[in-house]
Amino acid sequence: MLIKNFTLNSSHQVVVKVVREILNLFAMEVPALAKEPVEYVETDYDLLELNIENTVDSVAGETTLPQTERPGQWPVVHTKVSYVARDGQRHQMEIEAVGRGSERFEAGKHRLIKLNLYHLFRQEFDFPEAPWGILHGVRPTKIVHRMLAEGLSRDEVVARLRQDYEASEEKAATIVDMAIRQQPFLARTDEKTISIYVGIPFCLTRCLYCSFPANILPDRGGIDKFMTAFRKDLQGVVDIVADYGFKVQSIYVGGGTPTSLPDMYFREMLELVNQSFRCQDTVEFTVEAGRPDSMSPAKLQAMVDCGVTRVSCNPQTMQPKTLKRIGRNHSPEAIVEMFHDLRQAGIPEINMDLIIGLPGEGVEDIRDTMKQIVALAPDDITLHSLALKRGSRLKMNLHEYELPDDDTCREMFGVAMDYVRQAGLKPYYLYRQGYMRGQMENVGCSRPGAESMYNIQIMEEHQTILGIGGAATSKVVDFRENRLKSAFNAKDLLTYERDIDIYVAKRRALVEETYGKPVREA
Repeated sequence: MLIKNFTLNSSHQVVVKVVREILNLFAMEVPALAKEPVEYVETDYDLLELNIENTVDSVAGETTLPQTERPGQWPVVHTKVSYVARDGQRHQMEIEAVGRGSERFEAGKHRLIKLNLYHLFRQEFDFPEAPWGILHGVRPTKIVHRMLAEGLSRDEVVARLRQDYEASEEKAATIVDMAIRQQPFLARTDEKTISIYVGIPFCLTRCLYCSFPANILPDRGGIDKFMTAFRKDLQGVVDIVADYGFKVQSIYVGGGTPTSLPDMYFREMLELVNQSFRCQDTVEFTVEAGRPDSMSPAKLQAMVDCGVTRVSCNPQTMQPKTLKRIGRNHSPEAIVEMFHDLRQAGIPEINMDLIIGLPGEGVEDIRDTMKQIVALAPDDITLHSLALKRGSRLKMNLHEYELPDDDTCREMFGVAMDYVRQAGLKPYYLYRQGYMRGQMENVGCSRPGAESMYNIQIMEEHQTILGIGGAATSKVVDFRENRLKSAFNAKDLLTYERDIDIYVAKRRALVEETYGKPVREA
């Protein structure tokens, strides 16, 4: 749906963001709010006006809701929407909703704005129900954990998600059961338990859909410059771990594609990480191997020697035509060979990533891909819904590619999940991104006992994770204020190498701000 003119009676940044989320949810293109130019010939509606009135219900008569449903200081949001159609006729609609005393006032107010717009737009424009309703955030299970902490039962949380967020029964039940499954893992964390993320920002080629800050692998001189900065970066975290007595629970080497490094550099990097952080508390050591054209026997042996417990082997698809289309220089047969090599080497757990909704694919393609993947019996399968990310070649050249529509993407996702469940794998972590095909999600499913501790911790943000390497992020949990604070390494490789001392100092300052000075310096 295209809207020619748009007005909103609020310039508040959060309100504008909330309104944009609902417009995006229903694919309502509004040039005034678009982050990128919108080209069109004819609009569906000439004008869309949003008037949002936010009041605190403290005086009788301010709302039409019954007195018993409006205790003092609960947010009440009254939303009016008017629009002018192409025939010149003006239409008006309005709705009112009340929040809950258990949620923060501002958070409740913004939720109600979204809920009102969701109901009005569905009612007036006959939009279909969205699977996730207004649950737009990246980590919807965080909301579930808060509700469970309040003492709500499983069924009560499902009902609350249905009522407050208009999530479908399927999605609500999925994330509640997932959160309950995560609880024993999250309980194994305290203030001194952390994880380490290592970012190797190189790839052999750039995939069509990718917007990650990764670089095509440079020559030996370029790798040497990176490794010089990397060693200094790593030593900064070694010092923090020693000074604060941190226990490293999991280590995750990602990127980019870490295995794109030449054999000698890959072994050096892996041995540095292993010797620096592996301890008696470490339960998981993961390496993203990504793609078979980046692997070698020497790298596999380095992973075995360093005690890697988990490897990601990420085909994305098993369709030869699609692999070529997205810029992958390998065959499905090479994926199978790589998987068997990992198994024969004794890697305890293997994860495989797939993407639903790739250009040119349909239901039968994903069915064939899932048959091949499930036959390998991986320990963990992660299903990603294609996200059209700014900066990717796909997004910038979208007109050149035929993508499955939202209904097809949902059917494909359902087919993939059926195969996963039949293989005995259950969902254990989930996250969402903007501009995902079919309004779906990314979900990791594993056999019981093969859940990735790091994946759970990074998504639920219950644990401090210190990042090393290009584009790495350090996320430090302030347990007293119940807040997450972050420090970022540069995405640009040259900036990272030039300013490495600055990033080391910023990370150190963030840890000291949160945990205080270490005892020997206090």
